Amino acid sequence: MKNNVWSIRVLITVFLVMLIVIFYGSTRLKVNNETLAIWSQYPNNQQQIEPKDLVNPTTLAIIKSDTANIGNNNSLLSENIKTFQPKYQRTWVHPTNFGQRFSHDINGIPVSNQPLVVLHETVNSAASAINFFQKPHDDENTQASYHALITLDGTVIYLVPPEFRAFGAGNSVFNGAKGLETVKTHPQFPPSVNNFAYHVALETPPDGRNNAKTHSGYTEAQYHSLAWLIAQSSIPNERITTHRAVDQSGSRIDPRSFNSKKFLNLLQSYRQSHKKG
Repeated sequence: MKNNVWSIRVLITVFLVMLIVIFYGSTRLKVNNETLAIWSQYPNNQQQIEPKDLVNPTTLAIIKSDTANIGNNNSLLSENIKTFQPKYQRTWVHPTNFGQRFSHDINGIPVSNQPLVVLHETVNSAASAINFFQKPHDDENTQASYHALITLDGTVIYLVPPEFRAFGAGNSVFNGAKGLETVKTHPQFPPSVNNFAYHVALETPPDGRNNAKTHSGYTEAQYHSLAWLIAQSSIPNERITTHRAVDQSGSRIDPRSFNSKKFLNLLQSYRQSHKKG
């Protein structure tokens, strides 16, 4: 009889534990519909252009040569912006290098941060970064990824779907209009902006693949592709930031030699073009 009572107690305990796990997973570990709705305004890689629509080399050459006059007579540039669409690739990273977005933080408190764009650079080549992201990393300290990467020739490489959390900025805080924003989702790591961030990296030019504070800068094609990409969303300018700005470790300085004025001018042009279209 005692054995039967003990067995029943064990079964009841197991059942209760299962209920707790199911409840925990449904309320904390999965992104709810409201969170997914927030991310629907981000660039959707499933809706991007087909290969037949890739930018004409002549058009790209005109854009490159005319960008210097963006502050003056930019009618030709504006006309080309209407038709510009970058080349793209879809190259998914290994599942260990990205995760679900959380609807609650580690303490069970609901999170509802508005989306944020964080700009990075690869430091090494695009191929090197992608190779690292595609390898399994069971050690959580080495897991890393971006949502998208833009190569030197302006190709947009989609790495992690926007509805997932890329591991682009550990130990990070965004200082926005509503104050400091960050979310702790792991008991052993500092809070970060990853839960509400869309991470985009620019491939570093060859002369910048070192620890120097500056380099020659990014190509015109990269600036156009970046502006085009972000213009697909309704993320306001004040919620576009850099890895350097959100990093709390003091070790991140990317993207180095980034011309924010040029980028914001192009972004405005692409957004205006999309509204007219």
